Amino acid sequence: MDWAELPYFLAVARTGSLRAAAESIGGTHATVDRHLKALEASYGVRLFERSTTGLVLTEAGQTLLPLAEAAETAVIGARRRVLGLDREAAGTVRVTVPPSLAYNVLPPLFARFAEAHPEIELDIVVTDRVQDLARLEADVSVRVAHEVSDDVVGRRIVRYTSGIFASQRYLDRHWHGRGAQGEGLHWIGWGDAEQAPGWVRKSPFPRARLHHQTRDGNMVTYLVQQGQGMSYLPCYIADYVPGLVRVPETGVWLDRSIWLLLHADLRRTRRVRLFVDHMVAGLKAMRAQFRRPLR
Repeated sequence: MDWAELPYFLAVARTGSLRAAAESIGGTHATVDRHLKALEASYGVRLFERSTTGLVLTEAGQTLLPLAEAAETAVIGARRRVLGLDREAAGTVRVTVPPSLAYNVLPPLFARFAEAHPEIELDIVVTDRVQDLARLEADVSVRVAHEVSDDVVGRRIVRYTSGIFASQRYLDRHWHGRGAQGEGLHWIGWGDAEQAPGWVRKSPFPRARLHHQTRDGNMVTYLVQQGQGMSYLPCYIADYVPGLVRVPETGVWLDRSIWLLLHADLRRTRRVRLFVDHMVAGLKAMRAQFRRPLR
């Protein structure tokens, strides 16, 4: 392609020799000569007269020179324009967030980011679906997971604690009349309906009845708040939803981690980098809250 050969033509036209052109362009004498001959073959004309004193433009070369310089100027201008956009703290960052963080933890962080960078817009999608960052379905993904296997840049921010929660009203009504294995108590379930799913059998209350089922984590939380039963929840949820208490005689454990993911090609995009740095700092500042009650 002529585009690949033109820089060599310009280097020779400006320096007058293959060796000087090679030094200016960062190549070798032979490489410059090969590209120059390829360009001449492509056009079917000689662009330089070769002599013992160097190379001099022919009439065809003189005709090509200003056109090649114009092409060079256009390419350099385009590059500067694109790099300039990447350096600007402006534009849109597309971010996906899970429901478990979307309505309580993250909005204050988003608000502070918007105040600090008013020219950057956030396009926020709340979903539990794993977005394909490789196909640029999102710029940044906040994800809750044990591990991340995507071919992306991933930052594990903090690992949170979980426990078994109910409302105080529910415990007042049902706790003292329970059986030794949880008879008389009620689980609010996640996912598909089963009479006795494995997680119930392995729980501290294997005989508790599965009372409701839902795939929506927020619905689980609010059913617990409304006194419909007990369920496994991240401990930090109790800071945002009034009335949740940890079920007596149950412990807490380290559960999943909060990750920030982005495609490697976007690391140098300023608006994305500013957003990621802001979110990492904000979430790390909340580490004690996420690890509660472990110290």
